[in-house]
Amino acid sequence: MHFSGCCTLVIAITVTGSAIAQPANPVENHTACTAEKADVEKRMEVARSKGQMLLRRQLADQLGALQASCQPLAVDPGRAANIERLEKEVRVLRAELEAAEEQLRKLRSEANR
Repeated sequence: MHFSGCCTLVIAITVTGSAIAQPANPVENHTACTAEKADVEKRMEVARSKGQMLLRRQLADQLGALQASCQPLAVDPGRAANIERLEKEVRVLRAELEAAEEQLRKLRSEANR
C-alpha cells in the first residue's frame, strides 16, 4: 500500500516537471499544451476507472495548472477568465460527484455484506 503512494507521488512530480518545460515558440507551446492537456485528461480517466481518486485529483490539479499556463492564442481576457472559472467549477463538481459516488459504493458494499 505504501509502495502505491510512493509511485503516485513520483508520477505527480514527473508530470509536474514535464508541464513546466514548455517550448518557447507560442504556436509550438499551444500545440504542446493541447497535447499535454489531452494526455492528462486521458490519464485522469484511467485513474478514475481504476478507483485511484488521489491520483485523479492530482492530475486534475495539474490540468488546471496547464489550462492556466496554456492560454489559447489571442483570446479575449474576459472570455478566457470566464472559461477558466467555468472549467474550475466543473472540476470541483466532478470531484464532488466522484466523492459522492465513492460513498455510494461503500454504502452499497456494506449493505451487501
